[in-house]
Amino acid sequence: MILTLMVLLFALMLVGVPVSVALGASTMITALAFTDLDAMGLTMHVFDGLNTYTLMAIPMFILAGSFLSKGSAAQRIVNFAKSLVGHLPGGLPISAIFACTVFAAVSGSSPATVVAIGSVMYGAIKEAGYPAKYAIGTIATSGSLGILIPPSVVFIVYGVTADESIGKLFIAGIIPGIMLSLMLMAFAFFGAKKLGFKGTKPLSFKEIFKAFIDAFWALLIIVIVIGGIYGGIFTPTEAGAVCAVYAFIVSFFIYKDIKLKDVYKIVLDSAMTTSMIFFIIANAMIFAHFLTDQTIPHQITQMILNANVGPVTFLIIVNILLLIMGQFMEPSSVVMITTPLLLPIAIALGIDPVHLGVIMIVNMEIGMITPPVGLNLFVASAITGLSLKDVVVASLPWAVTIFIGLMLITYIPSISLWLPTALGF
Repeated sequence: MILTLMVLLFALMLVGVPVSVALGASTMITALAFTDLDAMGLTMHVFDGLNTYTLMAIPMFILAGSFLSKGSAAQRIVNFAKSLVGHLPGGLPISAIFACTVFAAVSGSSPATVVAIGSVMYGAIKEAGYPAKYAIGTIATSGSLGILIPPSVVFIVYGVTADESIGKLFIAGIIPGIMLSLMLMAFAFFGAKKLGFKGTKPLSFKEIFKAFIDAFWALLIIVIVIGGIYGGIFTPTEAGAVCAVYAFIVSFFIYKDIKLKDVYKIVLDSAMTTSMIFFIIANAMIFAHFLTDQTIPHQITQMILNANVGPVTFLIIVNILLLIMGQFMEPSSVVMITTPLLLPIAIALGIDPVHLGVIMIVNMEIGMITPPVGLNLFVASAITGLSLKDVVVASLPWAVTIFIGLMLITYIPSISLWLPTALGF
């Protein structure tokens, strides 16, 4: 039965059926053919699953990211990043990575980060004399941090699927996100030195402070979201609503870079993105409920435990599986499909669910920048005019850097778990 389900799922995807439809269709066909599972009851389970308070955060964070990415927030964050690190060898690429890290924390979206920062920085890096492939590799890869650094839509999806605290997951993503960002900056620094670029005179404190003040209202959203959740002022779901309202106020009233006529299109685009994600979640819920009802995760857990597979070997298997799936499927889909299968085994082997969640998200980051379906690659190709092949080749060394970070995060759990533990989550 499980073989039939998986064959159907991947066969439908291979012939071009959208992942969300393939998930629902393969599950329903298998359920009707092999079990007496009530199809109407399965559908009602989906509605009950979507009627979840936590999921309300997703459209709010998407809307907030849309407001900020349409305005001047990205340019202001870039200017602030350049004022801090622009004088180093590789200063512009490092500034781009720094800006992507900050904007990721503002938007929570990987493609939005690539578009917002890439549109501003790609031309500037090229004009400074860096090779085009070096410039695009910087943008496409560092933009992938958007799904790790909170607020992250994919973390919300994992939290709902694993029944884990969204706030704890958000906090757990901070140190891994900063670590990967620093690793990319180090790669940019030594790469620039190898290309012969030298440092320049740092800006004065007055100039840095001016850039900070200019970007202050955009940067404040990070403090509001993380500080508000940790301070107990609001829940992660409420933080999404606060974030969306604040982003509108900043873009419309303070920066004045969106007009009233733009609001309808921004809201419509956000609604379309939200609908896509919720349709994936709905069909993935059918898949997950069917697996659970047939005790398939329990059977797989027992099989692995009986084979005496230890945590180290299991995490190797997890990374291989997720890296492969991440190359072909959208992150939310992968998380919804694999969590019901992997989480019971991880818990049985003593692996913290939050640690597993961070591992899954970093794998999804790599999937965003690897072919054939790496979304960031297509976005980067569109904004630069380079062929997809050139973008893939340019991104490969940077992807290897993130892969090294993945290995550290996988086998040093404290990278993910220390901060939530220290903050009492």
